[in-house]
Amino acid sequence: MTIAPYTAVGLIPEITEIQDRDDIATNLDHLYSLTRAAVALGGLDHPVRLVVLPEGALQGFTDEIHDLDHATYARTCAITLPGAETEELGRWANEFGVHVMAQAKALHPAFPDRYFNVGFVIDPTGAIVLRYYKLAPLPPMEHSLSPHDVLNRWTELYGNSPDAYWPIADTAIGRLGVMMANEASYPENARGLALSGCEIAYRTSYPLPGAASDAFDIQNRARALDNTMYVLTPNPASYTGADGQRTNSFGGHSTVTDHTGRTIGHLDHGGVVSFVTATIDLPALRRHRTTATWTNWTKDLRTELFATLYEQPIYPANLYTDRAPYKHAEYRKHVTEPQIELMRARGTWR
Repeated sequence: MTIAPYTAVGLIPEITEIQDRDDIATNLDHLYSLTRAAVALGGLDHPVRLVVLPEGALQGFTDEIHDLDHATYARTCAITLPGAETEELGRWANEFGVHVMAQAKALHPAFPDRYFNVGFVIDPTGAIVLRYYKLAPLPPMEHSLSPHDVLNRWTELYGNSPDAYWPIADTAIGRLGVMMANEASYPENARGLALSGCEIAYRTSYPLPGAASDAFDIQNRARALDNTMYVLTPNPASYTGADGQRTNSFGGHSTVTDHTGRTIGHLDHGGVVSFVTATIDLPALRRHRTTATWTNWTKDLRTELFATLYEQPIYPANLYTDRAPYKHAEYRKHVTEPQIELMRARGTWR
């Protein structure tokens, strides 16, 4: 069945930092009002079928900004999937007839007192149809567990195929995947999604100074172009911390990039609640993938050659098998600095 062109909406909300799970209700109230307006206005030409909430929209970044103890945050702020919050988002999905892509710091039953950064998709029935566990949290700030940090246990649970790391949701509006925020700094994550069939990738949020240096825009366009897929990147408007101070920590540059690397929806400014929209034309993407002789790059990957680049491990696996993630200063001492020395010792860097 051919999927008709439709509108995707990326919300650009204000975020209020939470101190416990109950505080999420404040952000949900704000997000609902913004969703209602965005769906009404964004659907004037083509119906809105996809709504994207930026990373941090539910909980903020309390653990990262305040360098909190991992287990304490897990007990007081991390949520369950499914849970009350996703049930609420599911009601919106049903009310507006849309798919919702969002993110939360969430618990996992196999890892007590730990939490992951999870991207997820909710379909119009309210069901969670994708859970993606962030592979590359932002160093040294982010305390979320990565599957790579507990790799042996993760492979026991989910195996060691690409689906264990780059799952996608095959939906009525296309194949949806996640490479949130810092993850798109590494081309391999986008490629992992592309080789799993992803057509529309969620990549949000990206803080200053990255958004101010053009890194955000460059990465978004490159990941879309290299992998013949849409990349959705709404950035939050502003952030209100526990001290009540409101700041624009993200710098705008909310975009939608199409499968040819063109920016087809953009809102350059930050600091003001809004939304970004663009038309998603899946038939055009699928036609390009199957008829282009040059720019559908993935078909030409010489995988045997590239595999040699990764024969020697770089970032340490199973880093947090027996301990909670490091706090900021510890991370620099025990991970960042040794990794730099490793690259020097191998002769890769001078």
